[in-house]
Amino acid sequence: MATILLIETATSVCSVALCKEGKVVSFRETQIKNSHSAVVTVFADEVLREAGLTFQEIDAFAVSMGPGSYTGLRIGVSTAKGFAYATGKKLLAVNTLQSLSMGMMQAVKNSGKNPQEFLFCPMIDARRMEVYAAVYDVHAKEIAPTKAMIIDENSFDNLLKSNKICFAGDGAAKCKPLLQHQPHALFLEKVSPSAANMASLAEERFNRGLFEDVAYFEPYYLKDFVAGVPKVKGLR
Repeated sequence: MATILLIETATSVCSVALCKEGKVVSFRETQIKNSHSAVVTVFADEVLREAGLTFQEIDAFAVSMGPGSYTGLRIGVSTAKGFAYATGKKLLAVNTLQSLSMGMMQAVKNSGKNPQEFLFCPMIDARRMEVYAAVYDVHAKEIAPTKAMIIDENSFDNLLKSNKICFAGDGAAKCKPLLQHQPHALFLEKVSPSAANMASLAEERFNRGLFEDVAYFEPYYLKDFVAGVPKVKGLR
């Protein structure tokens, strides 16, 4: 049983949550792009104040580890590592796609459908027609591993022949025109990575003692960072 501060900055959404025994008790989120560095520590302070706790009363800090935005991941991981180092508490890392799949399951349940009838394919936009994707069952067990994929009309054909698959995330939105012809494909709207979806996964990792090295842990980028051409005059 643990009290864990959860940080999600892997995409354009920035959120922070506080969970006790795997249940969210306080939560903050914004979908304002490029605001992560300005709000993540503010959100952390607010959720703690709302719960009447201090940083020293937290058992661990959990961060969404990727894949996702290079800059977003750096902000989240640096923040979580800073909190853990300053307080001497544990650091936990949760796969961003696995966490997103948990939100997808809840969305399916809220829609009145049975989550046990589906597999879940969270997708994060990796630019152009490439996405970061994985496939999970209703227990968040990995069916197809996390990887960078270029999506076409035949993607997931083997799985879709015998399974209903839910797709969600900003990567799924751009791939919908290519896959919506599949009768077993279901696209979920407005389901994004969120700190609120990390709670049960972080609690499980805490109970199993799956902690990260605060000094050496790095985000799961999946692809190498490629810098763009500078647009500021004099930097080309």
